[in-house]
Amino acid sequence: MVLVVGATGVLGFDVCRRLAARGEKVRALVRPTSSREKIEWLRSFGVELHQGDLKDPPSLASACRGADAVISTASSTLSRQPGDSIASVDAAGQMNLVDAAKAAKINRFLFVSFPHPVNISFDLDDAKRHVEDAIQPMNFTVVVPNYFMEVWLSPRLGFDYTNATARIYGTGAKPISWVSFHDVAEFCAIALRHPAAAHRTIEFGGPEAICSLNVVAIFEKLGHRPFTVEHISEPSLLAQFQQATDPMQKAFAAFMLLNARGSVMNMEPVMSEFVIRPINVEQYASDVLANTPPA
Repeated sequence: MVLVVGATGVLGFDVCRRLAARGEKVRALVRPTSSREKIEWLRSFGVELHQGDLKDPPSLASACRGADAVISTASSTLSRQPGDSIASVDAAGQMNLVDAAKAAKINRFLFVSFPHPVNISFDLDDAKRHVEDAIQPMNFTVVVPNYFMEVWLSPRLGFDYTNATARIYGTGAKPISWVSFHDVAEFCAIALRHPAAAHRTIEFGGPEAICSLNVVAIFEKLGHRPFTVEHISEPSLLAQFQQATDPMQKAFAAFMLLNARGSVMNMEPVMSEFVIRPINVEQYASDVLANTPPA
């Protein structure tokens, strides 16, 4: 039995679906306030539903009972409900889960993190590092995804392909190994039982590193129209990060700053070892533009 925490989130939901399709018995931690639609979809996949919350240690103890593995994709960054914060979810909540897993003698723990920056510090990064350290005695895997295309190359963060406008962080000349969250979910499903993933931290990005300006060029070519581009300079991003006092605002300011600096991952060894081929930016652009109404 695999306990998935974060099961109604963007990534966790897809992890549940893929695990169930692989024949795993899956238990999803859900909250009373979780999306009813997603809960019904999870049920249709054959996933067992267990009500609980990272902020409620007794519910985690019961959720871990009978499980042999835990996958945690949960975070307060993209999906927040009342009482959720970096401190309560990503820090204390995840440690509650680690403690419950250890108490239940669960050996296998797969944790989804993100690339750790150099020379800057913020609460979300500290929380992730703390959890990564805490699971070291277990048969752990830390999956480190790069920037999700569905988030960072989408209208929600200023890459508005529907209106051919793009917000670019920094010069846009630094390459990034953009990745689809669907491929990250597939990798989590593979890595859970793969012996080569044991006791490892594994970076996971797309098959090629492309700078933001070239991403725009791909969308312009496939969409047959030019983009209007807005740049936010790296000094402005650094000032935004330094001035942010709210932990969530500081985390997103850090991600924007790091985006401007680029994030390249050499994926050939991982793709070969785990027999997986993530989609590239052109495939992503083709898919989303195909579903975008004409201007």
